Amino acid sequence: MSRYFRGMEMFLHHVQVSGPTGCEPDMRAFYVGVLGMTEVTKPERLQARGGAWFRAGSAEIHVGIEEGFVPARKAHPGIAVADLEALASSVEAAGAPVTWDDNIPGLRRFHTADPVGNRLEFQQAAQTA
Repeated sequence: MSRYFRGMEMFLHHVQVSGPTGCEPDMRAFYVGVLGMTEVTKPERLQARGGAWFRAGSAEIHVGIEEGFVPARKAHPGIAVADLEALASSVEAAGAPVTWDDNIPGLRRFHTADPVGNRLEFQQAAQTA
């Protein structure tokens, strides 16, 4: 018998990013107002910890409150979207950075930062003629 478990199909449920105490209003404005996600009510037992949860389709991002918070500058969720150009326009209109990256053939993508500086990647398969 293998010492490693194999064969179970897995799906990503959520990604957690962090933020400082009191960041929830700004995070709601960005994740809901700019990215178009929906806020998910946290379970009652977890609400006292602060933070917020957001969902769009099967993508879920949890914002956790972290003492001594420092934003993730390299680590990031990579989220596939249906209309990358429209999302980039919304992000730019909100004043957040949009940094395009064409280093992966066949994939359009950009990086941005949420209101507390966490890095986020959004991507869409490139259209072929």
